[in-house]
Amino acid sequence: MSNTNPNALTGNELLDKVRALEGLPKEEKARECGYYTVTKNGVERVNMMKFLNALIDAEGIELDSKQPSNGRGGRSASYRISVQSNGNLLIGAAYTKQMGLNPGDEFEISLGRKHIHLKQVGAEEEEL
Repeated sequence: MSNTNPNALTGNELLDKVRALEGLPKEEKARECGYYTVTKNGVERVNMMKFLNALIDAEGIELDSKQPSNGRGGRSASYRISVQSNGNLLIGAAYTKQMGLNPGDEFEISLGRKHIHLKQVGAEEEEL
């Protein structure tokens, strides 16, 4: 199979063309914008992934993380935790590292009706 059409639209030109083709199915929009290949046998195939990635780029949407990596895999912080089977809540190193906390740092716990508030002992009150 050959590469994507070298005349495939990108950037604002792609966005304008997609808007102009508003009533067409997405596969037809991709083809009209040049996101297709022709096989040796003359069969035309639409490259939807390249088309959708070009649209994402044209819109300026950043999907890749800009956070520095330490070269190790692992999960990223999701800001959601679950109560463990033993009843504990584990916050995790990703959060404590992001906050610059160190072993031995102490917190006061205050319970609300549906929340838990942690206040670092000795920390100045931050204004919101």
